[in-house]
Amino acid sequence: MSLKPPNEPSSEITPENTYLNRADFLKKMALFTGTATLLGGGLTWLSTRGRFRQASAGADMQPALVVDEAIAPNTKYDTDEPKTSFEGITTYNNFYEFGTNKTDPAANAHTLKPRPWTVSIEGEVAKPQLVDIDTLTKWFPLEERVYRMRCVEAWSMVIPWLGFPLSKLIERMEPTSKAKYVAFTTLLDPVRMPIQKSSRSLPWPYVEGLRLDEAMHPLTMLAVGLYGKSLPNQNGAPLRLVVPWKYGFKGIKSIVKIRLTETLPPTSWNVAGPDEYGFFANVNPKVDHPRWSQAAEQRIGEGSRRPTLMFNGYAEHVAALYKGMDLSAFY
Repeated sequence: MSLKPPNEPSSEITPENTYLNRADFLKKMALFTGTATLLGGGLTWLSTRGRFRQASAGADMQPALVVDEAIAPNTKYDTDEPKTSFEGITTYNNFYEFGTNKTDPAANAHTLKPRPWTVSIEGEVAKPQLVDIDTLTKWFPLEERVYRMRCVEAWSMVIPWLGFPLSKLIERMEPTSKAKYVAFTTLLDPVRMPIQKSSRSLPWPYVEGLRLDEAMHPLTMLAVGLYGKSLPNQNGAPLRLVVPWKYGFKGIKSIVKIRLTETLPPTSWNVAGPDEYGFFANVNPKVDHPRWSQAAEQRIGEGSRRPTLMFNGYAEHVAALYKGMDLSAFY
């Protein structure tokens, strides 16, 4: 099975007429003191004293990350383009472990249980360890970053992520001199991810990888939330990779293992379709997919297509990583 351009018109994605920007969000947060329950949503707001923290929730519910006023957004790399609506981001997804239609993940990913959750950090590091996701999120200050996301299928979004730079985690683990790449593995659980049992369209579990210099770039982040809340299951709860200058399939979801390696790691789509999906997968409007153009994209929530930008608009920050390489071979 191969990725294909979207056949759902953008008009089917309901845009938010007024989305929560950060200022509005913080003003509303100021109305809450101590704790207050959001009726209907089942989420609890907590004072966090300058950090994000997991709020309590029922046994069958995912805890929610909440933000307080002391958290400032990291705007250094932000785009000022309008954000895609929360509804659009959370109902139009590729997460093949839960189905191949765009609406399948939102409908089916309730079976994923993001707590308890551990991440194994291993390979060419001085401090390999197994860390609980809630411990991991306490190691680093979390940031809000507004990034473009460009899918290889020629649609795109603008997403306000919550997370931390991947480089901070790698530095903490102290990579050895042999470390050249970073390999990622998602959860393998055919009971909760039924497509892993019923379909052989991809090698399971889903795997991805980056060169070490790409992983250490300040744009690369591990996301634990979006729009001021913890990641919905369909968006890769509780931990996913975000590399905004690459096609979206590089953003592996529900990560359980991060391994530093000396050799190039396999990646799922490259294994499944080596003639169509390369390891680098940098956004490049001049290099078409074998079955469709990459020159333009459909922004979810908009009525017309727009030109695709080299490196998804992040060329000034990342082009130096590929100096001397053949840009036409990046697929």
